[in-house]
Amino acid sequence: MKILKLLIILLAFHSAGKGQSSSSWSMYRGNQNLLGVTHVNFPDKPRLLWSFQVGDNIKSAAVIQNKKIVVGSTDGYIYCLDFKGKLIWKFKSENSIEAPALILDEKVIVGNLDGTLLALKLSDGSLIWKYKTDNQIIGSANYFKSGAKTWLIVGSYDYNLYCIDAQNGEMKWKYESDNFINGSPACFNGKAIFGGCDGFLHILDIKTGKSISKLNIGTYVAGSCPVNALNAYVGDYDGKFSRVDIQSGRIVWTWENRELKQPFIASASLSDNKIVTGNRDKFVYCFEENSGKLLWSYNSGNRIEASPIIINDKVLTANMRGDLSLLNLADGTPIWKYEVGNSILHNPAVIENLMVVCSLSGTIFCFGK
Repeated sequence: MKILKLLIILLAFHSAGKGQSSSSWSMYRGNQNLLGVTHVNFPDKPRLLWSFQVGDNIKSAAVIQNKKIVVGSTDGYIYCLDFKGKLIWKFKSENSIEAPALILDEKVIVGNLDGTLLALKLSDGSLIWKYKTDNQIIGSANYFKSGAKTWLIVGSYDYNLYCIDAQNGEMKWKYESDNFINGSPACFNGKAIFGGCDGFLHILDIKTGKSISKLNIGTYVAGSCPVNALNAYVGDYDGKFSRVDIQSGRIVWTWENRELKQPFIASASLSDNKIVTGNRDKFVYCFEENSGKLLWSYNSGNRIEASPIIINDKVLTANMRGDLSLLNLADGTPIWKYEVGNSILHNPAVIENLMVVCSLSGTIFCFGK
């Protein structure tokens, strides 16, 4: 039985890397498992290469593919830039955008605050199709493939999780939860896994949208949940962080800072038996995966809502003061810091020797070697 579990875990991490190359960060947590991990080369002291100002705030994250950087803004536009910070195209979506985009099969998939999910051509930003939900979309879409078909999975504030044909925008199924859905669902091993404002972790059959199980977390789940072969990792609004066994539907361990009890808005990153996440109490936390033991914590100096990225043996984090920090994964000691001067709400996009991060003031920053 132990050997079988080990093989499942190894296969899970192998499949998690599919679709992500050294030159691509095509979805906001890097892959369908939402692990928030990349294994590219990245400098210890990246330098600012350029910045680009959009027309309003940026509450979303950048994504990167085919040497194109795509970002949505609250001005309602989706912007596409090249690697020198020059505008290639922009598309007016008619409402504010807070959801990170997904780049898939030469399409840009992104939702806005009137609940419209849009598919645009990556090459020129022209509209391919759009699908209307009944309330705002603030989480990124995910996807899965079944035979020759590709399906999108996205949540809405109308309480529903939708499965939509990536080719033509037609709905296959929808699943109704009991409250708003904030984050992106993890898509893994035939399941869609997500939390929401109803306080449950939902596990669905990804092909049918039927519920397999739902676990009572007890309070809002504002972020997305990284998933490996056996477990999901959930931070909640009451300040608890939990490991959940997907098969049994039970909570394996829970950690909380009993003194501060601030919300986990950020999604966690998972790599090499370590889980890293940030909290509104200003700290970055690193846990041992199996036991939940706190390995280290780092005081970033301000509230954290942006999700961390693990880059090999380093952790890239950002806070609401606009501080970027590169930490040693082993012990949390700082390697590099940079102040962009305004709040960062979402994680950077990281590829080989390059990072793109957005601030609330509407500035897109590119750092690299």
